[in-house]
Amino acid sequence: MLLGGQAAGILGGILKNCLVKVAQCYVPGRESVKQPTQGSFGNSLALGVVFRGLIAKLAGRKVSLAVNLCLSGKVSSSSPGGGPMVRDMGRSSHPSRDSLFGRLSLGFEKVANAWGSVVIQGINTLGDISIFAWRMVLWMVSARPRSETLMPNFYSVGVLSLPVVALTGTFIGMVLAIQSYHQFKTMGLESKLGAVITMSLVRELGPVLAATMLAGRVGSAMAAVIGTMRVTEQIDALVAMGANPIHYLVVPRFLACVLLIPALTIMADFMGIVGGYFFSVIVFGIDHAQYLKNSRDFVGGFDFFTGIFKSVFFGAIIAIVSCYRGFHCQAGAEGVGRAATAAFVQSFVMILAVDIILNMFLDGIYYTFWPTSGSKLL
Repeated sequence: MLLGGQAAGILGGILKNCLVKVAQCYVPGRESVKQPTQGSFGNSLALGVVFRGLIAKLAGRKVSLAVNLCLSGKVSSSSPGGGPMVRDMGRSSHPSRDSLFGRLSLGFEKVANAWGSVVIQGINTLGDISIFAWRMVLWMVSARPRSETLMPNFYSVGVLSLPVVALTGTFIGMVLAIQSYHQFKTMGLESKLGAVITMSLVRELGPVLAATMLAGRVGSAMAAVIGTMRVTEQIDALVAMGANPIHYLVVPRFLACVLLIPALTIMADFMGIVGGYFFSVIVFGIDHAQYLKNSRDFVGGFDFFTGIFKSVFFGAIIAIVSCYRGFHCQAGAEGVGRAATAAFVQSFVMILAVDIILNMFLDGIYYTFWPTSGSKLL
């Protein structure tokens, strides 16, 4: 029995050494694989090294450092039960990207980064536009622009925009009459249609419509012209000749937009009222005396002032944003096209945002001085 036990021990040691050699051949980082400890646990570690190395070899993946250290015999015997205990090598707190939670976390991270970049870029753009506008105001106050640069911009912004603004205002008035007539007729208020059309035009649709047409026709042209000058280095030539490009290019366009958009707003209001009157009286047969009387009674001077006051801010937004986009145009024809598109889109969005703020401000003033004024339609 004693000889048999010694023979079994010798064979076990030989088998253990052979398994360790095999493990050193298959496990990546095999120089870290040491002689296992004595006993059954050492034999199991050796077998574990062999099978782990074979699996890693077949799968074509690297064995992790924690598993290598664990299987190489770096164990601790300080477990509470007195048995061997593998040291905690520290697992990663991040979820696996192959799991559902990992994919959701990765997708959320990408969305958050994208929105964060958009917000940061928007804040930077607003800051740059504010600095650009401040420089323009300083040059407008310090030096008066020359008539040779001012009059062509007045003609381009004001005179050439009149046909499109007048035509669009007429169609808007007709559409308002068509859409409102049947609803008012069901309530027996078709005679009040003139008040609704006139009020909608002079307070809201007139200035917004004129600003939209100006941003599409004039704002895009400003951005394209200045962008082309930037790409072809004409702005650099102005600087080389001692002329300030903001004073020479931006100030005349700003004054043209701010001073002439009220006139375009008045034209849009007038043509919209005419178009609404035509459809209401000629087509729908509403009494023209009642139509004009209601328009005169329910629309006051403050309503006209509201539209004109808002249009000044809209013109300033169009000029500043369009010129800024032109000055910061990217190289090439594609950059000029992007500048023109961005000028219109950003101007239109800012017009609507400022329109909300101005409406709240003006309504607060109106109901402060005339608190008992309400709807007179009923």
